[in-house]
Amino acid sequence: MALINKIREKSGIAVTVIAISLILFMVGGDLLGPNSMLGGNNNQVVGEIAGKEINIKDFQSRVDGFRQNYEAQSGRSLSENELVALRDQAWNQFIVDIAYRDQFDELGLTVTDEELVDMVQGNHISPSILQAFSDPTTGRFDKNAVVNYLKNLKTLPIEQQKSWENFEKSLREERIRSKYENLLKLSAYTPKAQAEKEYLAQNTKATLRYLYVPYFSIVDTTIKVTDSELEQYLSAHRSEYKGTDTRSIEYVTFPVQPAKDDSAALYTEIKELARGLATAPNDSAFASMNSDISLPVNMSLATMSDQLKEAIKTFVPGGVYGPYREGNTYFIYKYGGTKIDTVSSARASHILIRAENQSDSAKAAARVKAEGLLAQIRSGANFEALAATSSADPGSAQRGGDLGYFQNNGAMVKPFEEAVFSASAPGLIGKVVESQFGFHIIKVTAPKSNVLYRVAAIGKTIAPSQSTRDEAYRKADEFANSVKTKEQFNEAVKKDKGLVVATANRIPETATNVNAIQNGREIVRWAFKDDSKINSVSQVFETEEQYIVAVLTGKSDQDNVKVDDFRDELTTKVRNQKKSEQITAKLKGATGDLEAIAKKYGAGALVESATDITLATGFLSSAGFDPIALGKAFGLKAGQKSDVFTGENGVFIMEQINKTDAPKVADFTQYKTQLTQSLESRMSYLVNEAIRENAKIEDRRAKFF
Repeated sequence: MALINKIREKSGIAVTVIAISLILFMVGGDLLGPNSMLGGNNNQVVGEIAGKEINIKDFQSRVDGFRQNYEAQSGRSLSENELVALRDQAWNQFIVDIAYRDQFDELGLTVTDEELVDMVQGNHISPSILQAFSDPTTGRFDKNAVVNYLKNLKTLPIEQQKSWENFEKSLREERIRSKYENLLKLSAYTPKAQAEKEYLAQNTKATLRYLYVPYFSIVDTTIKVTDSELEQYLSAHRSEYKGTDTRSIEYVTFPVQPAKDDSAALYTEIKELARGLATAPNDSAFASMNSDISLPVNMSLATMSDQLKEAIKTFVPGGVYGPYREGNTYFIYKYGGTKIDTVSSARASHILIRAENQSDSAKAAARVKAEGLLAQIRSGANFEALAATSSADPGSAQRGGDLGYFQNNGAMVKPFEEAVFSASAPGLIGKVVESQFGFHIIKVTAPKSNVLYRVAAIGKTIAPSQSTRDEAYRKADEFANSVKTKEQFNEAVKKDKGLVVATANRIPETATNVNAIQNGREIVRWAFKDDSKINSVSQVFETEEQYIVAVLTGKSDQDNVKVDDFRDELTTKVRNQKKSEQITAKLKGATGDLEAIAKKYGAGALVESATDITLATGFLSSAGFDPIALGKAFGLKAGQKSDVFTGENGVFIMEQINKTDAPKVADFTQYKTQLTQSLESRMSYLVNEAIRENAKIEDRRAKFF
């Protein structure tokens, strides 16, 4: 203010100029930003729920409230990922306040003040209160602690009072939603006819023989699929393919990697540290003070890197070893010998087979599938290959089922842990293990060990210098300025042998990462800009580890589904359709027994048997679970063969050898209970999906953040 007064004395014009500059500086983001009125976008609606528009200011106000509450409790600022999570929380709160509230009001559901008191300090304490006011040592809940807290609430800082107010609000919301879901659960009903059908599906047994020609028996490249055929298929199955707004890009990266000089300087430093570690009177304290990475002094095999696991076999107590390089970090270790721990470590791989739902029939089908895979492995099938193609655990499946090292401290579910830690030698566990996640086929790769290794470790990470970072940016900027189209982009990549083109397909508008690129939000926002056209090239994007230049290669539109949006999936469907026609034409009119028909067909035709299978748990050796084939087979009479028909993954001729009908029973209560409980267990999910669909939610947050 003193400065402005002084200027006012000198010149009225200067005051005007500076005042305008200050105003533009303070509100320029609001006036000139990408979502501003002067910036060409006066739409300040961040979304719409059940016909009600959510203004960006109202949305941001709620996010700010959550943020203040979080930072007051945690005592620190949010990370970017945490802020993204808080925005999701705020958005979901709007959905509850609007879409759910309509349902609550229509049914007259409320939570009274008396109920709230009962939840906080009465006879029906909320689980959230139990958790917040339990002794962390004993786990015992202390109601007096709640009462005393509330007595002193008005003496606490405003932030804490506001935090409690928000907490009580969440308790009300939790209770009213619980009432609503319980009301719907109580309305779940299974008719007797449906229970009887489930009983028959589980207990009627048949012995079958069948001829099966899988689609994969015909090489894909021999079946030509045209764009017009894909268009026809999509047109006929439009309801199966829901459109989404996505973008596809190709990009090149310019890594910010430490140069030779950066690495050499750190190598010299760590050699000096090795000498200090060798003579330090308190080696663990010395290591802790000088390491960029916090590492435990006592390590089990479960907590070691793969490189250290191998190296430590050669260590002698008292020796200093290294440096070992892992990525951009150098490690040195001082070895202090071993001791026995109360906790053991082991390493194992698994193949997880999950049931489709919680019904007994679905669980039985999953068990049959798991038993079948176990039998294949015993007969010589490759465990890792089967894990990659059959396991329902995507994280381990891509590593051949490997779970790495883990300890017997509850890191794994109890049945799995007991099976692994009861094994005394590496190898396949001879039975399928059931847990709450499904059925596990387990191979122990390193049996249990309770040895702890005392290691004082120093890890020093190579950081690129500013000159190294500047050089990487110069190359990226030079590349971006030299290309304007995808054709030029491709030509420039060909000339620079050090560049590798990566692809990211069908990126949603809300994505924060692009493939392995963390904090890739700016790339996503560029791809979704109206002026980003197909084949246009981006500016340089910066992340902590690299610079990126991208080219937009594809767009999909929620309201305009095109073949290219689902090309691979549609191609597989049409190709299999044509394979089915080809196989069926070759089998049509064939006579004789199944072996004779298979022989006449030639390579690719399989004849197999299935004994005492049911509709609920039927698993065909090569074809797997095929409900179409099972339905056809159970509809036959003993000794009857079906016509040629198409199943899930190939073409069949089914023959029923015999069928044993389920014994007559008068009471289907057990099966009625199973089906009802299965429906109740899915009720929360189904209710949430139904309410969201009915609310016709439009989420436009990605335009703003």
